[in-house]
Amino acid sequence: MRKTILAIPFLYLLLAIGDAHAVPSFARQTGLSCNVCHSNPPELTAFGRNFKLKGYVLTDMTATDKVGNSKDLLLSKYIPLSAMVLLSDTAAQATQPATQNGTAGFPQQLSIFLAGGFASHFGGMAQLTYTHQNDHFSMDNTDLRYANQKTLAGRDWMYGITLNNNPTVEDVWNSTPAWGFPWISSSAAVGPIAAPVIGSLGGDVAGVGAYSMWNGHLYTDVTLYRSEHAGSAVPVTGVGSSYNISGVAPYWRAAWQQTIGDNYFEVGTYGIAMNSYPGAISGPQDHYRDPAVDFQYEHPFGPNLLDVHGTYIHQSTTLNATSAAGGSANLKNHLNTFKLDSTYHWANKYSATGAVFTTSGNMDALLYAPAAVSGSNNGSPNSTGYVAQFGYWPVQNIDISVAYTGYTKFNGASTNYDGANRNASDNNTLYMALWLNF
Repeated sequence: MRKTILAIPFLYLLLAIGDAHAVPSFARQTGLSCNVCHSNPPELTAFGRNFKLKGYVLTDMTATDKVGNSKDLLLSKYIPLSAMVLLSDTAAQATQPATQNGTAGFPQQLSIFLAGGFASHFGGMAQLTYTHQNDHFSMDNTDLRYANQKTLAGRDWMYGITLNNNPTVEDVWNSTPAWGFPWISSSAAVGPIAAPVIGSLGGDVAGVGAYSMWNGHLYTDVTLYRSEHAGSAVPVTGVGSSYNISGVAPYWRAAWQQTIGDNYFEVGTYGIAMNSYPGAISGPQDHYRDPAVDFQYEHPFGPNLLDVHGTYIHQSTTLNATSAAGGSANLKNHLNTFKLDSTYHWANKYSATGAVFTTSGNMDALLYAPAAVSGSNNGSPNSTGYVAQFGYWPVQNIDISVAYTGYTKFNGASTNYDGANRNASDNNTLYMALWLNF
């Protein structure tokens, strides 16, 4: 209660501001408002999904902001740059030992985007991000794509090639790791000890793939990834890297979308298979298999919208290298993660989201070892929790967000989960953020 009372003046100040990733350079390119492509950035509408599938190349054909007099040269007079600033404050239920409570991010994150159509069938989004925690800029989510359109079996067929650096970043739904809820979150909060590898490779890999959408219903995508280890010495040695892909790691995606009346449905599957040399580029390998299923549902209520996302990932691992090095008690492990979130949008001004999540797997006393705050006292990765988030968009490129994250179980237990008398609820956090896009 004391933390909530202290937060009220800060919230009042934010709400006095008088509608991300919504990338405003796309709005400048198309001449359309952000809410045409986004219900709540980075959530995509049907139009936004189409815009991405077609390579980010749609332009305002009535505008006179182009230079060039042939199809070989057609440039915008405006450089396709955007910026995002995220300011935040995080307060934990219980202060971590020997640390202050209330972690300010000023900024938590600052991103610069090169985003737009670069040629008639080629466009992309490249993100360069500064993080407060690391205190430097680095390459973030990037997706470059060539796209075209023909007919196949008498039906419309969109197809393309994607170059990207994060499995699932090429996806157009918000149920996969790269674009799934929470849209923004604290970088200072303590997180569970275990997560599937498919959501842990962003910025550390480079991939090339092909995708298609047939008849507006069937989407398929296959992308091959290799480790690239940005910031490490070249040629790559793999030293100090948890994952060093042996050969290539295939990522797959298949989804079916359908509209019935006012109801929109998407159901699909995705996943990655990866063989890895931890800390090296040869020797014993660890094997990861991450198949997953997902769904998305949308229903409008006049100017308002309800959407629901869900995903379940089952990871199976054979840890030959990690086990031989004494990092795992078991040769084989499994990990299951489930997340369900639902958001109600009021006319692109307000949003309220509720989410539940759970992680479960077998015990491994070495892989999930005891450690103050971050460890597991019983060798279990099991965690369960919930998120309640409220967002206010005074204008379409400013978001004021408040979120509460609570845990009922953390790293295997509700009480004394780390062996140092810390409870799961001690990691509950109140997160306040101001998100600016321009």
